[in-house]
Amino acid sequence: MADKKIKVTLVKSVIGTKQDHRATVRGLGLGKLNSSAMLEDTAAVRGMIRKVAYLVKVEG
Repeated sequence: MADKKIKVTLVKSVIGTKQDHRATVRGLGLGKLNSSAMLEDTAAVRGMIRKVAYLVKVEG
């Protein structure tokens, strides 16, 4: 499972969100709106994505 990659894109602004959700977005390697990151498909990354699912789009 860890050899797969997923693409995560920030599609909604973090303005007005909880501080820990902002930190999670930064932890995923996302900064500005529409920025993307290719990440390993691990349980930890999946959990982070699930936490901020309303802010990001996942492909792959």
